[in-house]
Amino acid sequence: MRSAGVRVPLELCRIDDRLIHGQVVLGWGQQMQLGFIVLVDDEVAESDWERELYRMGVPPEVEVIFETVKGAAGRLAEFQNDPRPGILLTGDVESMARLVSMCSVLRAVNLGGIHHKNGRVQRLRYVFLTPEEENALRALEAQGVAVTARDVPGARPVPLSDVLSGKAE
Repeated sequence: MRSAGVRVPLELCRIDDRLIHGQVVLGWGQQMQLGFIVLVDDEVAESDWERELYRMGVPPEVEVIFETVKGAAGRLAEFQNDPRPGILLTGDVESMARLVSMCSVLRAVNLGGIHHKNGRVQRLRYVFLTPEEENALRALEAQGVAVTARDVPGARPVPLSDVLSGKAE
């Protein structure tokens, strides 16, 4: 249990194309004693009904903050200084890469569920990537961001090099 007033940075910055879902709320959220979720998505941030749908899947004691990529970049210090444990979520690699390019304080990114669609190649059972996404993730690492894949809290983090080489599973 964390004591009030103790600075706890964002504990997880995750790319997950499902955004808020049971695995995030129950799997990660309960273990972290989650206080807030920052959902970073330009379209969701502008849609009342989508925001309400995502909010419905979260317990009332967990605050959900909806931001555009630009808005999240402007508020990142605020999120990192919040005394509550928090998760920042983007639904795609491109949004996370844009966020990191606007603010250099994010040091680690978790690849959660990035599912199949045209042009993507399976790298793990829960991670499918296009060549452009792979290059963007390599660029994040070159900027000093640790990129690992881990679908659930109890799983071993898989380094990006193992994800891309196929040595992970």
